[in-house]
Amino acid sequence: MKKLCSVAGCPVLFEGTKSRCPTHERTADRTRGTSRQRGYDREHEVTFRAKVLARDRICVICKRRPSRDADHFPRSRRELVAAGLDPNDPQYGRGLCGPCHKKETARHQPGGWAAR
Repeated sequence: MKKLCSVAGCPVLFEGTKSRCPTHERTADRTRGTSRQRGYDREHEVTFRAKVLARDRICVICKRRPSRDADHFPRSRRELVAAGLDPNDPQYGRGLCGPCHKKETARHQPGGWAAR
């Protein structure tokens, strides 16, 4: 079954498991950058991610599955940096399972992190 590309204004119908047409998928991959380029360095892994996941062992949203992702909340990483706050401080994070993290990211960052 064909579906419409999720990029606003794109009229392309395509088949596959992705949410964007092949053209927009390639563009998104190029503009997103690596995790290191987006600020997720070794300090982030040790200081933020590890401490958030140790504190929140179970997803704080569904309270059923183990936390797998350390999510910046209530402000995004970008908002924390703009406010002059330390984005690697665990107080600005919460532990989420994979499905809840995907839902929250889709709701709060439509178009992805690089779209802003």
